[in-house]
Amino acid sequence: MGMLDGKVAVITGAGSGMGRAAAEVFVREGAKVIVADISGAESETAMKLGGNAFAIPCDVSSESDVERMIQAAYDQFGRLDSVLNVAGLASPAMLEDASIEHFEQLMAVNLRGVFLGTKHAVLAMKRAGNGGSIINWSSLGGLNASMATSVYCATKAGVISFTKSAAIESGSAGIRANCVCPGFIFTAMSAGGEKIPGMLEKAALGRGGQPEEVAEVAAFLASDRASYVSGVVIPVDGGWSAKTP
Repeated sequence: MGMLDGKVAVITGAGSGMGRAAAEVFVREGAKVIVADISGAESETAMKLGGNAFAIPCDVSSESDVERMIQAAYDQFGRLDSVLNVAGLASPAMLEDASIEHFEQLMAVNLRGVFLGTKHAVLAMKRAGNGGSIINWSSLGGLNASMATSVYCATKAGVISFTKSAAIESGSAGIRANCVCPGFIFTAMSAGGEKIPGMLEKAALGRGGQPEEVAEVAAFLASDRASYVSGVVIPVDGGWSAKTP
């Protein structure tokens, strides 16, 4: 038996990286999943996972797309237990070089996308009356700053504060909201970053992480084993955030 047997999850950014890894881990643990992405690669993820997954295209910055995505869980699988707001963008820019377009793009996906996914998850879960679990993707950048990431870090710090507020507001309905903060994870988005001198050594474990290592934490947070865990921020960074420079 898996620790997510009988549960249904919605996962954004599921076409690749940590979103796809989460879909794979959740299905392995017995869940059925709605896999959403803007790229079209969500279909490939669903095909790999078979009848336990249903693909839906979704622009997480669009409220109508997000509403349709959440409704798909009920239409396809009859319930909703977890929403994982994984989709995000990382685009470096020094503050003085950052354009309004850069700012708006990162805010739209990284923060508005989490806001919309959480809002419509809460609305649906409250209507169903069975509680639920929301897991939002922040970043090590939401905890600590670095060069050329002022806007990115602002969005990810916003996710942390927003998630804590969501946990407080929704707890009386049995809805838990938690946040994961990945460090350096080997994904297409981080490709080449491991070549930066000292990058991997910043983690106490001396290595980068794999997408499934973050997905495993999310699976625990979505499970009944985490039934009294809400409003927490969990770095999944190999001990990077525990170190002083």
